[in-house]
Amino acid sequence: MQVTYIEARDLPDAWFQCLYEVMEKGREYVIDRGSYAGQKRREFEFAVVRIRFPEARPLVPTMPEGSNLPPPTDMEFVNSYLDKLVCAYSKAEREDYTYGQYLEPQIPEVIRMYREDGFGTNQACMAVCDPRSIFLTDPPCLRQIDTRIYPDEKKLHFVVYFRSWDLWGGFPSNLAGIQLMKEYMADEIGDGVTPGETIAVSKGLHLYDMYFEVANLRLGRSGG
Repeated sequence: MQVTYIEARDLPDAWFQCLYEVMEKGREYVIDRGSYAGQKRREFEFAVVRIRFPEARPLVPTMPEGSNLPPPTDMEFVNSYLDKLVCAYSKAEREDYTYGQYLEPQIPEVIRMYREDGFGTNQACMAVCDPRSIFLTDPPCLRQIDTRIYPDEKKLHFVVYFRSWDLWGGFPSNLAGIQLMKEYMADEIGDGVTPGETIAVSKGLHLYDMYFEVANLRLGRSGG
């Protein structure tokens, strides 16, 4: 598998760099099973995206002034998504799951672990999904949020893993919501802890063919 490594300053920079790289080098194939089966997507075989300052505002991408291109997301959507990320009760009737149903009971434990047991641990890792998830028509994409604080640094770092990840709208919305969650957790941990880096990992970061044209326009070029 081809490993693509991207180092970005902030969340919008990470999104733009991923957009460029997937259009340049992504593997294109027809989807057999999953969202939009029968259509094409262009995908990184394996992507590692290091974001040095994910706390920098704005958290979501903006489009060039006068371009008339639709932004992939906005903070109104991110704030509504945040509720589903951290709260189990946000599940709608049509939904099989929310990330919050898995994360809500784990977030306080990670906070407690760092507060009471100290920063020298590798156990503060939050899982998303359960053994039954594989039988769902649309199983969770986000699977893990691992965390780390080094005692001499006191920064809360996140390492997130997505099994499959829509680059156009999902990537910026997810990472902005996860960043807000990180900032809340750092504040709750206290003792001078501040939000740190985010490293995002996926073997399925992709762009659907319906977004190829607008992606090229955002990159300042034409054609598929």
